[in-house]
Amino acid sequence: MENNTPIDPYRKISARIIPLMMLLYLMAFLDRVNISFAALTMNQDLGFTPTIFGWGAGIFFIGYFLFEVPSNVILEKVGARLWIARIMVTWGLISAAMAFVSGTASFLTLRFLLGVAEAGFLPGMLLYLTYWFPARHRAKFIALFMAAVPLASAIGSPISGLLVGMDDVMGLKGWQWLFILEGLPSCVLGIVVLFALPDRPATAGWLTPREREIVQADLAQDRQAASGRSHHAMWPALVDRRVLVLCGVYFGIVIGLYGIGLWLPQIAKAMGYSNAAVGFIVAAPYAVSAAAMLAWGRRSDRRGERAGHVAAAALVSVAGLLASLYFSTPWIALCCLGLASVGIYACLGPFWAMPPLFLQGTAAAGGIALINSVGNLGGFAGPYLMGWIKETTGSFSLGMAALAGCLGVAAILALSLKREMRAMRETAARIAEPG
Repeated sequence: MENNTPIDPYRKISARIIPLMMLLYLMAFLDRVNISFAALTMNQDLGFTPTIFGWGAGIFFIGYFLFEVPSNVILEKVGARLWIARIMVTWGLISAAMAFVSGTASFLTLRFLLGVAEAGFLPGMLLYLTYWFPARHRAKFIALFMAAVPLASAIGSPISGLLVGMDDVMGLKGWQWLFILEGLPSCVLGIVVLFALPDRPATAGWLTPREREIVQADLAQDRQAASGRSHHAMWPALVDRRVLVLCGVYFGIVIGLYGIGLWLPQIAKAMGYSNAAVGFIVAAPYAVSAAAMLAWGRRSDRRGERAGHVAAAALVSVAGLLASLYFSTPWIALCCLGLASVGIYACLGPFWAMPPLFLQGTAAAGGIALINSVGNLGGFAGPYLMGWIKETTGSFSLGMAALAGCLGVAAILALSLKREMRAMRETAARIAEPG
C-alpha cells in the first residue's frame, strides 16, 4: 500500500544539525562574555578600573569587526565544516590563555585576539542555515539556534559564579580557573565539527535522495523569488541601502545586548548579592529569553513578517530599561532589566531572517558578515559607554537611559524596512503558487 504521507526533511535536518550548532554557539558566547563574572574578582586582583574593564570587554569587537567579512567569505569558499573547526580551536585556546593575564596590556591584547579568532563564526552559522532551510522556516530555526546565547548565560552564569570561588586551587585564582575550564571545551568541539557537521545537504548521508530533492527544490524556489530583488556579487551588496540600514538596526540591538549582559553581574553585585547568588540571579532572565526567542521566531514565521517583529521586541527592551530607572527596589529593578534582555533576544530570530531575503551566494556571505561586524561594534560601544558613565557618575542610571535610546533608534530603523520586506514576501508567495 502506497504511503502518501508528505515528506518533511526539515524536522530531520533540525534534529541532526541544530543541537550541535547550539552547543557551538553556546560555548562561543560563553567564552566571549565570561569576563563579566571573572571581573567580580579579577578587576580587584589586577587593579582594573571600570573604564579599563569596559575597554577590555569591548575591544573584542574591534578584532571581530576587522576580520569578519574576509572570514565569512573564506567559509563560503572552503566549506563550513573546516572553517568553523578552525575558528573554534583558535578561540578556545585564546580564551583559556586569558587565565594568564597579568595586566592591562595582556588583557587588551588577548581580548582583541579572541575577537580576531572568533570573527566569522555567527555570520558563518547564519549563512550555513540558508544552505539547509528555505525562507518560510528560517526565523524559527534561526531563533532555535540563537537561543544558545541566552542559554549560555542561563547555564553558564551559575557555573561561572561558582568557578570564581575556586581560589587557591593548584595555586590559581577562581577567575583563572573560569577561563581555563570554559575555554578548552571549545577546542574539543572544534574537532567534533570535522566529523559531525556536513557542509551542505548534498553531502549529508543521513538524508534520502527524495529528501535532498525536496530541500534543493525549496531553496531553488527561494532563489527564484529573490532573483529580481537580490544581490549575488559581494561588492554591490555591501553598499545596498537595506544592508546599511540593517547594520544600524543591529548596532542598536547589540549595544543593548552587551551593555546589559557584560555589566549585569556587577550591577547585581553592587546591590549586595554574593558572587554565587549573582550567578543564579543573572541566569533567570536568560532562561525566559530563550523561550521568548523561540515563541517570537515561530510567530514571525507564521505571520511571514520580520521588520515589525524586530521593532516590537526592541521597544519592549526600551520599556524595561526605562522602568529599571524608575524602581529603586533592587529585585524589581532587576526584573525590569530582565524584561529588557527578553526583548533584545526576541529581536534576533526575525532580524536574521531578513538579509537572506535579498542576498544570495557570495553576496550573502559578505553582506551578513558586514551586518554582523558593524552591528557588533555595538559590543564595543555598549560596555565601554556603561563603564565610562559608571566611573564618571558613580551610577549605572544614565547608561541605562543611553541604551534605551539606542534600542529606540533600532526600532525606528527596522520599521523603515517594513514595506520592502512585505513586498518581497508577497513576491515569494506569488511564485510559490501552483501553476
